[in-house]
Amino acid sequence: MNYIIKKSDLSAVSFASEELKKYLRMLMPRAGEFIITETEPDENIDLLFKVGLFDSLNINRETSYLDDTVYVKADEKGGIISGSNGVSVLTAVYRYLKELGCFWLFPGIDGEIVPVIEKLKKVDIEKTASYRYRGQCNEGAESQRCMMETIDYNAKVGLNSYMLEFDIPTAYYDWYYKHLGNSKREPEPVSRETILQWKRMCETEISKRGLKFHDMGHGWTAEPFGLSSVNIWEKEEQEISDEVRNYLAEVKGERKLYDNIALNTNVCMSNPIVRSKMAKYIADYAEKQNNVDFLHIWLADASNNHCECEKCREKIPSDWYVMLLNDIDAEFTKRNLKSHLVFISYVDTLWAPTTEKIKNESRFTMLFAPITRTYSETFGEDANLNALRDFKINQNKLPNGMGENLGYLKKWQEVWKGDTFVYEYHFWMQQFLDLSGLYHARLLYDDIRGLKKHNLKGIIEDGSQRSFFPTGFSYYVYGETLFDSSISFEKLKEDYFKNAFGENYKEVLNYLESVNELIDFEYLSGNKGTYNGKGEYQRYVNPEYTEKAEKLKEIAAGFRKFAKENRYGRFRAQNVSYNIIAEHTVFVELICDIITEASKGNKEKAIEKFEIWNDSFSEKEVYFETNYDHYSANKVIRRLID
Repeated sequence: MNYIIKKSDLSAVSFASEELKKYLRMLMPRAGEFIITETEPDENIDLLFKVGLFDSLNINRETSYLDDTVYVKADEKGGIISGSNGVSVLTAVYRYLKELGCFWLFPGIDGEIVPVIEKLKKVDIEKTASYRYRGQCNEGAESQRCMMETIDYNAKVGLNSYMLEFDIPTAYYDWYYKHLGNSKREPEPVSRETILQWKRMCETEISKRGLKFHDMGHGWTAEPFGLSSVNIWEKEEQEISDEVRNYLAEVKGERKLYDNIALNTNVCMSNPIVRSKMAKYIADYAEKQNNVDFLHIWLADASNNHCECEKCREKIPSDWYVMLLNDIDAEFTKRNLKSHLVFISYVDTLWAPTTEKIKNESRFTMLFAPITRTYSETFGEDANLNALRDFKINQNKLPNGMGENLGYLKKWQEVWKGDTFVYEYHFWMQQFLDLSGLYHARLLYDDIRGLKKHNLKGIIEDGSQRSFFPTGFSYYVYGETLFDSSISFEKLKEDYFKNAFGENYKEVLNYLESVNELIDFEYLSGNKGTYNGKGEYQRYVNPEYTEKAEKLKEIAAGFRKFAKENRYGRFRAQNVSYNIIAEHTVFVELICDIITEASKGNKEKAIEKFEIWNDSFSEKEVYFETNYDHYSANKVIRRLID
């Protein structure tokens, strides 16, 4: 008989045991049942595994809620699979299964490679993850199916966190279910009530795996005052009482919704009543949502719109923000709430506080969100303190470039000594500025390895759940490098593409390298255009790319034949990978048609080619939407004709 002894009541350990059972049965389909039990059998043992935390398995190692250590000691008869906390145990199971030949190319069953093996082998792993914070935040056009699959996938590639932004994340679901940007799919809107229920479903799946749950972000400057931010960035008129109006930021002499968007509206933080209302509302939320591991307290999602009243002018926004955080901490302490809070260095709060300091540092973690960075540079850059500007209320130019952003971080680190991790945007839009995925993957790799230079403890990516087109290589690099930053990029590349495309994987790499060489990230970012003789920069006008686009079309057409000939192999996941890469050649050809016209300055013809591309992939999206987010692709490719 085959046994898995589960040595904990933690949901993550239970789920890890079930996952171990499922994949062992698939790996050895004739080996018989694996019985999950909490007591040790005394006879008829063929294979036996023990799964649990270090303490329950008498493994003498330091344990930590934040630092994930995996431990596997196994041979042909079974063994011990353990970890320092719940998600570490699940990660250890997946690390073990990977050593047996399993591989996860992208979310969903179609992304799984599970070979058939005759027997188990010796596996010896003991590893503490390189970074504490390794996760994803929902973005893009999200369906609930893709949310479920991505939450499941994250643990399989070594991530340990998942964030759900907003109380009710309506925008992201609306973008998918209304099929915005898609010219071929009819809208199928879902209610706010359904979206809230789906958020709770996501939370349950996150908890089941032991993933650290990060919640909220923006919205706290609206909801405590009876203003609705449920429609996120949509403009809408809302009735505002005189009392509430006095709580809003005064900008250009008026207290009103900023651009008619409650989510983007700041408040009068010098007013102690405002801070008190926010603190009590946030504490109420935390009392009810006591499943949250990291509750994010962000201000409005806009810049240069802070309160200009006489009192607020006495301090910069970050000082008032720190006072607010201290008020929130005091309210949480009063109620004996143990919730951990995250504050953010983002847009106007990139400027570090000058007079105030967080009193209870153990309550907080800092999130650094350099949204105006460029993706031509990495975290390997040095902080540029010489580029820093003094804060000027509502007249600030946000930093451009990595060095300048890191300069603002360095100033924060002079007053904040606790943990800091990064909120990043690699999978928001940047992925579609690299048609090959290879530049994007290498940038991610270098970014992650550069974090330690600045004492940064990891990343949560604000990105689409459908970031696996033309391959899932970038996301694989993301998870694996955060887990083990010592791994080489070349090994990651070989491991992924061998599993995705089998023995002919080098042909696929050759194709993608040609794409990367001919239509590069810098061109699609609008950085290689020319001047029109009138001093006006034309972002995509460049005759060199007319020729390059035509050459790439030929390469794509030729490779498509190869991809279709190789799409019937041993593993379903490889067949799907070849089908997707074949569709990618069509994607590339149609984009090249747009570039051919845009590079000549023929805007009207470029628009015609854009519509052809958009219609084509609007129709195709449904066939591989686990991998491809047409809403996000549409927003990026549209830049070629703007």
